[in-house]
Amino acid sequence: MPNIRARLLVVLVVLSGLLTVVGVSPASAATVPDSLSFDGTALTVSGGHFIDGNGREVVLRGYNVSGETKLEENSGLPFASVADAKKSATALRALGGGNSVRFLLSWAHAEPAQGQVDSAYLAAATDQIRAFLDAGIRVYPDFHQDLYSRYLFNSGSWYTGDGAPEWAVELGDYPQESCGICLFWGQNITQNGAVTAAQYDFWHNAYGLQDAFLATAQKTMTYIRQNLSTEEFTGIVGFDPYNEPYAGTYDSGQTSRTWEQNLLWPFYQKFRARMDAAGWQDKPAFVEPNLFWNANIDSQKQEGGLLDAGTLGSRYVFNTHFYDQKAISGILMWGNASDGQYSTNFGTIRDRASAAGTTAVVSEFGHPLSGTVAGKAPTVDKAMYQALDSRLPGSGWWSNPSASGPVLSGNQWQWDIYNGRHHELMNDNPDKVQTSGDAWNDEDLSAVNMTDSGTVTLRQDARLLDRLYPSATAGTTLAFTYEDRSRDGSTTLTWNPVPSSLPNVSQLVGSGQYGLLVWRSGSGSAPTELHLPASFPTATTTVVSDLGTVYGPPSYTASTPVAAAVEPGGTGSRRLLLTDSDSGVLHYALVTNGATSPSASLLSAAKSELAAWAAAHF
Repeated sequence: MPNIRARLLVVLVVLSGLLTVVGVSPASAATVPDSLSFDGTALTVSGGHFIDGNGREVVLRGYNVSGETKLEENSGLPFASVADAKKSATALRALGGGNSVRFLLSWAHAEPAQGQVDSAYLAAATDQIRAFLDAGIRVYPDFHQDLYSRYLFNSGSWYTGDGAPEWAVELGDYPQESCGICLFWGQNITQNGAVTAAQYDFWHNAYGLQDAFLATAQKTMTYIRQNLSTEEFTGIVGFDPYNEPYAGTYDSGQTSRTWEQNLLWPFYQKFRARMDAAGWQDKPAFVEPNLFWNANIDSQKQEGGLLDAGTLGSRYVFNTHFYDQKAISGILMWGNASDGQYSTNFGTIRDRASAAGTTAVVSEFGHPLSGTVAGKAPTVDKAMYQALDSRLPGSGWWSNPSASGPVLSGNQWQWDIYNGRHHELMNDNPDKVQTSGDAWNDEDLSAVNMTDSGTVTLRQDARLLDRLYPSATAGTTLAFTYEDRSRDGSTTLTWNPVPSSLPNVSQLVGSGQYGLLVWRSGSGSAPTELHLPASFPTATTTVVSDLGTVYGPPSYTASTPVAAAVEPGGTGSRRLLLTDSDSGVLHYALVTNGATSPSASLLSAAKSELAAWAAAHF
């Protein structure tokens, strides 16, 4: 969860028929075949990427759904109803630009009595998962925990937890929970004796706790597979076995690395076997290293990252979280984040996944939206998205794009439509009703909330959240960047301006948003896809590519090199489709909303500049 590590320290658009096209002939409207959406093809892991059934590299972007699961007001479910789940899914797709969610589940509610799985809970959770699949959103469930369990805390506690059921806590002879002088909830992880003892017991399988969890996980996965259609199940990407694992306390002579080697990795292997037994053998486990890995404060860094697990390969995804602990602390980082702030941190994630022979996902990232450090959120979150897109700062991208690195998948924490209107009895205490923020230990990170009339609205700049990104690349992605022009108050943040050496490209982009993808074509016939944000109306979107230059992309046909289409799920969100008919050829595509009816000569000049630039750098 977001504040853990820092606080340990201190602290739609209808497609227009009015087109101006150069190099591409207008085409009549056509329906994109089902094979181009996830409902006909599952994801696998190969060559360090998610790969779909059409052989394309897939990038997952979206949100965690949601911290509501950690509360009791909706019985451990993300939503009060399937209707709310559908509303959230539609908004997540149309407003937030997401194509995936990390879907939180509760062990406490899945197994409220020892050895007895609650099929009603699993049914409700599966119905809510289906709402996202129906909206064209891929899903990976997560058995979530923080501070091990809410049942370690009493009704008068300052803090609370989530995860393990009451019976699991009653098995242990844990001390009265007390964090001593703890100003922030994350300090409980290492300072609360009840929490550390319970964590220790789980990893050592005391009282058969881990066996019970694994059995429930298998039954949960079996239920989900059996109660989704074959088509729906293709949209399930994999499973996150355990949120933010931590030892509690180490055995004598044990280090974070040897704990991962001797206890955490064997647990993941057991979970992997349970996935296979449940019929999930073709889906990867999204495995997390110890929660302090890749911390951005030296005193909290711990060696790990599953270094001794060998090659993870197609059976596992390297899954980690990232929060700027210095920024969250309020005193360790003065001022805002800037261009390239997290290039090194996210580069470490890329390098670790590559060394492990798999792909990576940053399944949690974000920054508080209220409190004393909330003013940093616009720049901190922009810098994190920038680091997901490329391992380079904007200042160095154009001069060395081949070092851009793979585009990372990531899910922001979080997407909670009930933000600010909860009614949570903290630790079942009727005198401590939590209504504000996320209603959990004073956190407030949801990108959305809901009006009194039931309309889902963004709490952050839409230009930051609803982003252009390559959702499926037909071939090999060589470089990508996106300048979102998001705002910090009234200031527009531009960290990657088009260089003056490309004057026609710069003129075309102007003050607008732009993205640039460079890729080498593969042997498949499916097109490359980029998500088109709502800020890129089809009729006024400009594309400059070696495949053609277009102002107002036409509707998709298989013979149209540059086209637009709706995304699957019926939410009104759209995608740009780039179709090549070759293999092993270098391609590029600049996408911008900065131009207004650009002339044919400007489009041609911009294309010439980009062609020369691409030839010089790749």
